[in-house]
Amino acid sequence: MKNKIIDNIKTIFYALIIALIIRTFLFQPFYIPSSSMEPSLLVGDRLFVSKYSYGYSRHSLPFSPKIYNNRIFGKLPKRGDIIVFKTPADNRTDYIKRLIGLPGDTVQIINRDLYLNDAKIEKESIKNTTKINCGNEIIKANFFKETLPNGKKYVSVYRKEGTMVNTDKFVVPEDHYFFMGDNRDCSKDSRFLSSVGYVNINNLVGKAQLVFFSNEKKKGSLLKFWKWNETIRIKRFFKKIL
Repeated sequence: MKNKIIDNIKTIFYALIIALIIRTFLFQPFYIPSSSMEPSLLVGDRLFVSKYSYGYSRHSLPFSPKIYNNRIFGKLPKRGDIIVFKTPADNRTDYIKRLIGLPGDTVQIINRDLYLNDAKIEKESIKNTTKINCGNEIIKANFFKETLPNGKKYVSVYRKEGTMVNTDKFVVPEDHYFFMGDNRDCSKDSRFLSSVGYVNINNLVGKAQLVFFSNEKKKGSLLKFWKWNETIRIKRFFKKIL
């Protein structure tokens, strides 16, 4: 009996070690709590983030221990990647946004158009006056397909009566990146210098790769299994993140 208990403890210990290694070096699950990345990512999406995509820093480890201040096996992220990072304000809170500006770039919004290095980003209208979530509100917004200089395409959303019509010109410092949410008027991102601002390369956690589960919490708890046909978004299972 004693040997069986010891064997069970060993099995649990080894399982935890394996899980920790996978979480630290390969993939980490994340939950989407806000509408800032809609329509690309929805509230209730659960996704896998690859930890190896940009190399490793102290933020790759649980609790971000201050044992190393640089990155190892570092790879540079690409413009348009959807990335999880630690906010510079506290180096603890996880944010997920789209990478827009690289080191040395200038970023600005003029009349609701995105400018990168003083060049207007190509923007094609695909939906007009469509409703979308914005925090606890449902707002009217216009949908566009934007194309970055490297050819990366994605859908961005601008509030019909937008609050972020114009911004200052942001100059991205060396070793830093500029992030924005796809739901432009409902995202706290690098445009807000005091709370997010420019993100150091060492604050990058990983690249969003795949939605493995999704449920619409507003329609009911997962505990109410009789409502699963309404709450679970089966079509989003194993959806590749672009």
